[in-house]
Amino acid sequence: MPNPQRPGSNGFVLPTGSDPHSVRQRVEAMEMLLERSFRIPGINYPVGLDAIVGLIPVLGDIVTALMGTYALWEARNLDMPRWKRWRMAGNLLFDTAIGAIPLVGDAADLLFRSNTRNLRIIKRHLDRHHPSTRVIEG
Repeated sequence: MPNPQRPGSNGFVLPTGSDPHSVRQRVEAMEMLLERSFRIPGINYPVGLDAIVGLIPVLGDIVTALMGTYALWEARNLDMPRWKRWRMAGNLLFDTAIGAIPLVGDAADLLFRSNTRNLRIIKRHLDRHHPSTRVIEG
């Protein structure tokens, strides 16, 4: 079993704690994986597993929806207000419903990024209620 304190082969370590800073890092990493982990050559547009796995009919949309629920689970662990969690669930459900439409859904996965929207909701909550977790982005 890998040591959680030792970096992996890529030098990247995800914290395992339940503190707000650890949650922020994990949700940011999941959003990066699902929405911006690759770039389309030639147009330099970022895509992630959400758009790639979503190309698989039915199963791809189910898998990416399940992966997207991770942010909802972390929001619940942060005791975020219920209305914020409902808003996040709405983003995820809309993305899943649109993604289920053949061809149109695949294009929509590139434009409507529910995981990015949900990350923004979590970041706003953390910035307001746990300001020590703020990171200067540059």
